[in-house]
Amino acid sequence: MRVIRWVGIFGLLALVCGAAETAAPPAPPAPDVPLQVAPGGPHRVWVSDRIWHHSALFDGDTAQVLGMVDGPYPTVTPKLPLHAHRRGEIYSVDLAYSRGDRGDRVDFITIYDDRTLSVTGEIVLPTHTGDANSSLTYTALLDGERFLATFNQFPIASVSISDMEKHRFVGEVTITGCAGVLPTGERSFATLCGDGTVAAVSLDGDGHGRVTGHSEKFFDPVEDPVTMAGERWGSRWVFASFEGHAHVVDFASGTPHAEPAWSLFSDAERGEHWRVGGLQHLALHAATGRLYSIVHHGERGSHKAPGQEIWVYDLAQHQRVGRFTLPNFMAAFASPQFGVKSGGWFHRTLQNWIPSDGAHSLVVTQDDAPLLFVRNAEVGVVAVLDAKTGEHLRNLEDAGIAGPSMGVD
Repeated sequence: MRVIRWVGIFGLLALVCGAAETAAPPAPPAPDVPLQVAPGGPHRVWVSDRIWHHSALFDGDTAQVLGMVDGPYPTVTPKLPLHAHRRGEIYSVDLAYSRGDRGDRVDFITIYDDRTLSVTGEIVLPTHTGDANSSLTYTALLDGERFLATFNQFPIASVSISDMEKHRFVGEVTITGCAGVLPTGERSFATLCGDGTVAAVSLDGDGHGRVTGHSEKFFDPVEDPVTMAGERWGSRWVFASFEGHAHVVDFASGTPHAEPAWSLFSDAERGEHWRVGGLQHLALHAATGRLYSIVHHGERGSHKAPGQEIWVYDLAQHQRVGRFTLPNFMAAFASPQFGVKSGGWFHRTLQNWIPSDGAHSLVVTQDDAPLLFVRNAEVGVVAVLDAKTGEHLRNLEDAGIAGPSMGVD
């Protein structure tokens, strides 16, 4: 409702100030040719939309939509597509009911050709695939792209394993008391547990698996829990706790080992009530060891609140090395809807006048000239930033209406 109210005010002001431009003549009809998605580049990103139930693939350099994958409506938010580049396939983990939102349920993996985005097959799964607001770490391709793992929430916590080379479901691995899929190898993954540990899971050559061990307890699940939205750093996974502590767990030896935790905030910053917040609140550039975190001013329990800044950390040195201010998402979303030119006086005025709620989610590309993609979960626009300087380069303006998650292709 807050978004609708501000968009309405924005539109009225645009008309009063004469900011709306004369509508352009309709474009000629597009030629009737099969869709072809260009070969991948390092700056492509998937953006999910919980209202339209699809995930759109963008080119971050041109801000153009390259293609789209639809998801069924019973899901809370479509799970991000997974791209098997080696096989030229894209996978979407879906569920559907025979009567729309009721009736017989079927869970399945839809297989798409990555050039035409046409459906080429599907794999039926057991009917208890997990579903959540962002569903981060609920699905993952393991290293090598052969095995796809999906987290199940009921009747017990488990992970379904599918062999994507043979296009068949293999079986389930029970992970009692744990949740999520964190890839650690071609036939291994980890899962975060409610007792403050992380469990290691190994698969055999056919994809059948078992829990092989737990780490020591490295966080307090009551006083200072970590979120499932961790980030991979080579053989390690990095997590942030609600109270702003960084936890790194190394899986290089096969047995998970938790490194000593360190604080993301100084005592003075804690006194100013800086906190980690958002839904997809961390991003990590593996080659440089740079960790990006959405931060905000808040009290205990505000870990899902959006943030107005991104703080950048050197993981090796355990210290902050950068601080980026975020653009105004509301003005960026409304401007193209009402023909307001970006950079004009009216647009600049509204950037300062309309309050911005900040960002819930961010991801970073993994190339030598990385881009940061940042979004608010309730506003259909994604800001593109230079990950080295924080410069606001452009916006992805056709990013749907709302959604909490993104994924680099």
